[in-house]
Amino acid sequence: MPLVWFDGVNPDASVAWLSTLVTTPTAGRSRMAESALMAIAQHAGSAAPPALVRFAQSGTTELRGRALFWLAQRAADQALPVIDAALAKDPDTEVKKQAVFALSRFPNGEGIPKLMDVARTNANPEVRRQAMFWLGQSKDPRAVDFFAAILLK
Repeated sequence: MPLVWFDGVNPDASVAWLSTLVTTPTAGRSRMAESALMAIAQHAGSAAPPALVRFAQSGTTELRGRALFWLAQRAADQALPVIDAALAKDPDTEVKKQAVFALSRFPNGEGIPKLMDVARTNANPEVRRQAMFWLGQSKDPRAVDFFAAILLK
């Protein structure tokens, strides 16, 4: 697939254009939308995190979930409130499971405390199970202590 590189484009203008590719509903364009979403996440400009937040809060189930993932990769500090909102309010279990996965992708294990909280308290058993799974995959000592505490009760 050819790559076209544009010089002299403002990063915020690039994010605006890529956003149109993410939101344009055309059959068979989910791969293009995913690529555009990933490109937005890689932008250094200030428009990228708000665009990812917007996609995480609206759109299709798949778009909301993928935007949560990329937001966690790009801006963990801005991702946590959006992920919390998705876990509490999003009606779709798949989006909630993607929110849990996004927590597992936070850099430096920053999502571990929230994953433990989700595993303990989330009302949805599938979401709790997903949090337990990602805690187990983390190999983080805090997760080991969490499981030990559960097993010793």
